[in-house]
Amino acid sequence: MATRHLIIGGGTAGMNAMRTIREEEKEPSEITLVSAERPYSRMVLPYYLDRSVAESHVFTATAIQLAQWKVKPLVGRRAASLDTKANVCTLDDGTKVEYDDCLIATGSSAVRAPVPGADGRAVHSFWTLDDARAVIDEIKPGSQVVMVGAGFISFTILNSILSLGAKLTIVEVAPRILPRMVDDTGGELVDSWLRAHGVAIRANVKLAKIEDAKDKKRLKFAAGPDLTADVVIMATGIRTNLDWLKDSGVVIDRGIVVDERLRSNVPNVYAAGDSAQGRDLISGKGAIHAIEPTAQEHGRIAGANMAGKPVAYKGSLIINIVEVCHLDVASFGAWDDAKAEAISGLKKDRNAYRKLLFTGDRMTGAIIIGRSNDIWTTNDVGMLKGLVQSGTPLGRFKEHLRRNPFDVKTAFIASKTTHTLLPETVLGRPSKAPGDSPVAV
Repeated sequence: MATRHLIIGGGTAGMNAMRTIREEEKEPSEITLVSAERPYSRMVLPYYLDRSVAESHVFTATAIQLAQWKVKPLVGRRAASLDTKANVCTLDDGTKVEYDDCLIATGSSAVRAPVPGADGRAVHSFWTLDDARAVIDEIKPGSQVVMVGAGFISFTILNSILSLGAKLTIVEVAPRILPRMVDDTGGELVDSWLRAHGVAIRANVKLAKIEDAKDKKRLKFAAGPDLTADVVIMATGIRTNLDWLKDSGVVIDRGIVVDERLRSNVPNVYAAGDSAQGRDLISGKGAIHAIEPTAQEHGRIAGANMAGKPVAYKGSLIINIVEVCHLDVASFGAWDDAKAEAISGLKKDRNAYRKLLFTGDRMTGAIIIGRSNDIWTTNDVGMLKGLVQSGTPLGRFKEHLRRNPFDVKTAFIASKTTHTLLPETVLGRPSKAPGDSPVAV
């Protein structure tokens, strides 16, 4: 009898898992996909918002493509419960799906701040395709847009909002913007850059209420003047979609606790992407990395193991990269480790900043900020990521970076980091071209 694989979630992790199962399996298996939405790429939504791509290009798999993959799609359905003893998943319409193994990749949902009026008219999150459609319908040239939250999510759509001709104000409860992505020096540099490009910023303020003001919205704060807006976007965090696993026996901390093969405490139940609390590459501890690269790698690892190829995962590297008004902002690894030794450099005239964090002579975290058209930035983003990811001992080149924190290229080449990274593959083999199969992005 063919093995019955159940994939719960049609996002990046689920798509990569299905593709990998088909690549690695020795005998044909059955794959059933349960997805609340038609599979699409969340990473494309900012480009859909600014009209760079049509809605048709947001989707990652058509019904025809899934049929070519020999996947049975149950699209528009949600998993409601999981009986891990009987190996049965019950859906929201009562349908029961039997499986031999399953992957939980149900992702995350946007969380709005607990503020009166946060669920009212013209107040949106920006996390799903439906959210994007709603925002597109309301933002017009000259619209006053207030974005609540100055983190990674809001910064991914900042350029798109400005390109639509809107006037943007960012509101943040923390003392500064990007508090979970860069340090104080980096935050101040980005703040000054955005203000110079016409973005208003109010940090260290607590939103108390959102109310209607004729055809606009009024935002009231615990202290300070009110703000009025045509559109409010709440970018105040996300949480994993795991409530439905209550009483399943699957161990959940912040996410589903998984081992190096992405297995939960129930051996035939895997988790990937935002749902999984897997190994952090730098600390070795369990962490949730709600980012695209981790979802891709998780999906590949889980899919290979479900197909019978035992593959262990080294761990995921936290990566945050955004470009705002032609300024690149990125951080990698343990960029905020207070115990690490820090080397930094700042060139205000070039809007350039580097912070390199070391444990011994290994770079374990980094922050880089610089203009997008600056060769320093273009080259160094990839090289700093490579140095953190590889953990290459830098030896005497650590002291070179202490003297010249902007000369990353010398340390990268001399330490032979490329030689270390080139042979690394997630599955222990070269990647295969998907051919006519949908590319999981």
